[in-house]
Amino acid sequence: MTQKTNAHDLSHLTVLVSGASIAGPALALNLARLGARVTVVEKAAELRGGGFAVDFRGHVHRSVLTAMGIWDEIHARQTHMGRQAVVDADGTPRVDLPAEMMSGDVEIFRGDLAQIMYERTKDSVEYVFGDSITSLTDTSQGMDVTFERGAPRRFDLVVGADGLHSNTRRLAFGDESRYLRFFDHYVCGFEIPNHLGLDRTGRVYSEPGRAVAIGNYDGDPERAGALLVFRSEQLTYDRRDVTAQKQILMDRFAGMGWEAPTVLKALEQADDLYFDAIAQIHVDRLTKGRVALLGDAGYGATMGGMGTGVAIVGAHVLAGELALAGGDFGTAFAEYETRIRDFAKGCQKISGNAGPFFAPPTERRIRSRDRMYRVLSSRPLARFFKKLTEKAATDIKLRDYPA
Repeated sequence: MTQKTNAHDLSHLTVLVSGASIAGPALALNLARLGARVTVVEKAAELRGGGFAVDFRGHVHRSVLTAMGIWDEIHARQTHMGRQAVVDADGTPRVDLPAEMMSGDVEIFRGDLAQIMYERTKDSVEYVFGDSITSLTDTSQGMDVTFERGAPRRFDLVVGADGLHSNTRRLAFGDESRYLRFFDHYVCGFEIPNHLGLDRTGRVYSEPGRAVAIGNYDGDPERAGALLVFRSEQLTYDRRDVTAQKQILMDRFAGMGWEAPTVLKALEQADDLYFDAIAQIHVDRLTKGRVALLGDAGYGATMGGMGTGVAIVGAHVLAGELALAGGDFGTAFAEYETRIRDFAKGCQKISGNAGPFFAPPTERRIRSRDRMYRVLSSRPLARFFKKLTEKAATDIKLRDYPA
């Protein structure tokens, strides 16, 4: 490793980041501003657009995004999503959910957020698309890395920011089965025609063990997004076989009321299907030698755990600790582990409710959910509930890191 030049300068440091969704570009942005030489490798052929809307809430998220210089741009490209309603089979609203309850202080499409960070870093960070890591060999001189397509290279550090099913975590820490906790539900999302004429509003319909939600987040009169959630034993399926995944959904939602038949018809033509278990990642440690895990790869939750916010904060902390340590990764990784672990666990705790919220197991539980949210969304308790949802997002004290 080249000798460092001064206390906080990272120009001597070479870092390979696996994953170009959210956590990867966030870390790249933070590290590049500190002088580090960063390479981001992404298995997809290009930057991925679209995806679910993600939200930020509370002063911690805002302070980190402001430090990154992207708070104003996120606001400029936010969804402006409005209220969402839980409805009966005939579409009659049962519960009205305020925007701040579902969408935080500001909400943006995942793809738009990734694009913002990519545009900020593309001239200072090396992006390699259409490739992935095949082996990691930790040596006294650095981490020797081989790739599926590219030539072998050596880096000082490797960061796995490649999601819930992280390839980097598998190579460095072991098989996914050791770390993934299944939460008895599956979720999928895809684009559909906006046949309900929604305008930045959403509808949720639940039957025991399954739910269909339709929302229009961007005001486009032609398109909407469908979200399907169902309760299930853990399934065995090929994550690359979209046809098989569609058949699972067709079987699970057959005979469901409200707009389910229309949504299933649109599913047949969907080319943007996201399908996964509602699950969490729990690792014994976030670092090993020269490898660190960031975002969903280290402390992910499929939905409801503010995963994007945690990833952004994690990137801020990891880059900041490397700067304070002058690139001494042993010191920096230990501090990163200490400072981010409890924060991430706190956010994960609330994500365990996502499946039962959308798809309660019985009619009685559905009615109970509706009563509870009717009370929580009422004017006297709305502010209290907002603070409650922000508690996990703000439960970390940030250090004053070098700019």
